[in-house]
Amino acid sequence: MTTEIDLYLEKALSCLSNAHANLGIGLSNDAGRNAYLAAFHAAQAFIFKSTGKVAKTHNGVRSEFARLAKGEPRIDISFPGFLARAYILKEVADYETGPDSDIPIERSEEAVETAGRFFACIAEILRINETL
Repeated sequence: MTTEIDLYLEKALSCLSNAHANLGIGLSNDAGRNAYLAAFHAAQAFIFKSTGKVAKTHNGVRSEFARLAKGEPRIDISFPGFLARAYILKEVADYETGPDSDIPIERSEEAVETAGRFFACIAEILRINETL
């Protein structure tokens, strides 16, 4: 049976895959948005595993992940901040218009790389915890 955690991780991996595909065809805004969503869903998996609860908003996921990450030495200290910064990419991709509505490709590439590390870290922590 697939658990809630597995579903979050599957969604995160799908978003990460989409982000790489977006970069491959020059869709920087879509890549940035998907990088954020990959980290967001990985964070949801970690939160659910840690608390048994689902954070229902983007802000709730960011703040609860930051709180929980403080007590987990295996989580890179930059990841809570990345989650907050990457949300801005989603906002730009979804809502901005005019000259500031395009995310520079370098920024999306960096976000996709960091989202990959974020996902790998959370997936590894959750796998280790499953075997304990």
